[in-house]
Amino acid sequence: MRALRRLFCTAALLGLSGLAALPAHASASAPKDGVEYKTLPSPQPTDAGPRKVEVIEFFAYYCPHCYAFEPLLADWVRKQGDAVVFRRVHVPRDASVLPQQRMFYTLESLGLVEQYHARAFAAMHVERLRLASDEQVFDWAARAGVDRARFIDAYRSFGVQAKLRRASTLMQDYGVTHWPMLAVDGRFLTSPGMVAEGAEGNPSETQLLQGTLQVLDQLVAKAKADKK
Repeated sequence: MRALRRLFCTAALLGLSGLAALPAHASASAPKDGVEYKTLPSPQPTDAGPRKVEVIEFFAYYCPHCYAFEPLLADWVRKQGDAVVFRRVHVPRDASVLPQQRMFYTLESLGLVEQYHARAFAAMHVERLRLASDEQVFDWAARAGVDRARFIDAYRSFGVQAKLRRASTLMQDYGVTHWPMLAVDGRFLTSPGMVAEGAEGNPSETQLLQGTLQVLDQLVAKAKADKK
């Protein structure tokens, strides 16, 4: 099976999953509800306030598609200004991923995500570190320049444990089955896998990721218009 048929990481298979057929041009310029995006049956509460739009990325550090998406999404976020409130949710999977999930929420609790997020991805996908145990994560954090004792204290804190529980709840409430996935304003979901469903031909993964951002633009614009 070609790499492009492995488009997203799934909860059901605990890894990479394929699509039956991979299209070539994402129909992201005219996305359809139920294809390139879907409207949640029950809107979820957000923390963005009445005038702003919340965008949540559901992701995992081990996921190669999340890694490929990260620089494109980070650039998109930088261009949004104050109208969009962006946050990330590292999804759970199994015991081997729990240290990576804890690592993300530890960085978040220490206010270090923006400084170390890309480096955490690179550790897994460039340096090929497994980060599948607490000690491996502690060693990486110390080498990356984070105070080891401070990191471990936060890693084992009740605050990080609460963030783990919250991530599981959000994943369930939003019906997240694969990642990367984006939630907009507590009402809409889109993802590269969903954009691929409406595409034609045989696009590259980069084209599908860019198409996802086009759909995201339209969903954010719709959410903003609804708030006026």
